[in-house]
Amino acid sequence: MPVHLPDHLIAGYRNFMSGRYPSESGRYRSLARDGQTPETMIIACCDSRAAPESIFDAGPGELFVVRNVANLVPPYAPDDQFHSTSAALEFAVQALKVKNIVVMGHGRCGGIRAALDPAASPLSPGDFIGKWMSLVAPAAGVVAGNTMMTAGERQTSLERISIRYSIANLRTFPCVKILEGKGRLTLSGAWFDISTGELWVMNRETGDFERPELD
Repeated sequence: MPVHLPDHLIAGYRNFMSGRYPSESGRYRSLARDGQTPETMIIACCDSRAAPESIFDAGPGELFVVRNVANLVPPYAPDDQFHSTSAALEFAVQALKVKNIVVMGHGRCGGIRAALDPAASPLSPGDFIGKWMSLVAPAAGVVAGNTMMTAGERQTSLERISIRYSIANLRTFPCVKILEGKGRLTLSGAWFDISTGELWVMNRETGDFERPELD
């Protein structure tokens, strides 16, 4: 019976089973037996170029990762609708009891580019992406109107502002606000430059993005 997966996925799985899995099989068995207990949740973009597990060199069970378009967190809005990111956040905080939440944006984000310049990079005419990106519409309008900045500067600026937006929205969730107030949960922001591999971390006091010392 044929296997209906793209050939490159089968090839990748073959490499995984002959390389990484044997060296980490004990870890996988432990995770299967005992369940996952990651201490950090990463909210990242679904862009294929910015995978948190690769950037942070994480092994199985180390990170609880949620990815969506432009790494956005919506405000707390309990209703009868479907809320994927909010559900994942609730599970991470209340069930897994993570100690850290990191919102990680990245350079050259397509969602952010479209929010800044809908005419040049139109959002999908479908039912969901335009509504989703409206979360940053107020900031996008302000940044797009700044003619003293280059297009690249406006892009990077909104990518980083959107991270601050998401962190502010995280604090609208009662479970997050309470635990952060008790010192049991920390919220962080980070921005990854795809072209250089640089990681910039948001200073919690100033909001500025700074490069961490690696030495």
